[in-house]
Amino acid sequence: MKKILFIDRDGTIIVEPPIDFQVDSLEKLAFLPKAISNLRKIAEESDYELVMVTNQDGLGTDSFPEDTFWLPQNKMMEILEGENIKFSAVHIDRSFEQDYAPTRKPRTGMLTEYFDETKYDLKNSFVLGDRLTDVQLAINLGSKAIYLGEAPFQNPVQEAATALVSKDWDEIYQFLRLPERKASVERITKETKIWIDLNLDGKGKANIETGLGFFDHMLDQLAKHSGADLNVKVDGDLHIDEHHTIEDTALALGEAYLKALGDKKGIARYGFNILPMDEALVHAAIDFSGRNWMVWDAKFSREKIGEMPTEMFFHFFKSFTDTAKCNLNIKAVADNEHHKIEAIFKAFAKAIKMATKREIKDLDILPSTKGVL
Repeated sequence: MKKILFIDRDGTIIVEPPIDFQVDSLEKLAFLPKAISNLRKIAEESDYELVMVTNQDGLGTDSFPEDTFWLPQNKMMEILEGENIKFSAVHIDRSFEQDYAPTRKPRTGMLTEYFDETKYDLKNSFVLGDRLTDVQLAINLGSKAIYLGEAPFQNPVQEAATALVSKDWDEIYQFLRLPERKASVERITKETKIWIDLNLDGKGKANIETGLGFFDHMLDQLAKHSGADLNVKVDGDLHIDEHHTIEDTALALGEAYLKALGDKKGIARYGFNILPMDEALVHAAIDFSGRNWMVWDAKFSREKIGEMPTEMFFHFFKSFTDTAKCNLNIKAVADNEHHKIEAIFKAFAKAIKMATKREIKDLDILPSTKGVL
């Protein structure tokens, strides 16, 4: 099935005149900065089919004569095609907003052919535009939106449907070439019920509910300092003790990282960090090698920090490496035990951020001479 990038015209590819909002002469035709260069890379390097969707208020009426539209439109298309940017279709609605025409964005009357699920993958398609009508069009199509600008969302549905907000065409290209790496894991045993949602390419947002306040705080640090979005919900047998909750969360979290990394092409693979926190100093290094191994050099004199037994710190990281299939080496020195483990989680997060970083130029490269990770 084909993935579509539905692209608005005025204000997205070309500059929209601020007074009459009509590009009705060659003198008014101007491209947005970096639109052409990035559209070319998207056209040549991605598997998205490009479709233009634009409202042109009153086209063909006295307020917007037909001949004044086509000269700049055809010139724009000629320039784009000269840069190997080819649109499979161009959909133009001519109505006024007050007409409430079914073909006018954000309504989908012009785009009914794309609802054919045997041909088009709307769920993994995007609408790219500079207005909230483009966001609403994405919602109506069952797609995601890329908003070119600073979006004043009118409701949570629009915000949830928007995968990216940016004024920068470079960032839009990077987003489309480096799609989000997400994973969901559900681990149900007689001892725990765990649900994890992970987005490696998020904004460091976390929603953690393990039943252990200090453990929640540490997982918050992991999300914040790795840049991943992390949702964790745990229903564990805390009436017995903390062991199963911590161990099983680590196992599920490692599995989520393994799934989100996918084939590991393009990643740095190795990550390492030296992190100070007041008097504490931590060395953390990780290798998503496909093999699990754990080296731990950190001693704790207290039995618990918060509700979390200090003996479970090593066990958490060891369990993570077992399912994430990674090597992890941690060394920590500190006088304050709270500082020590918090610095460990922060350094661990920073090492993960480095190891999971991708480069567009390396997307087809597996970081291993063995040919498998």
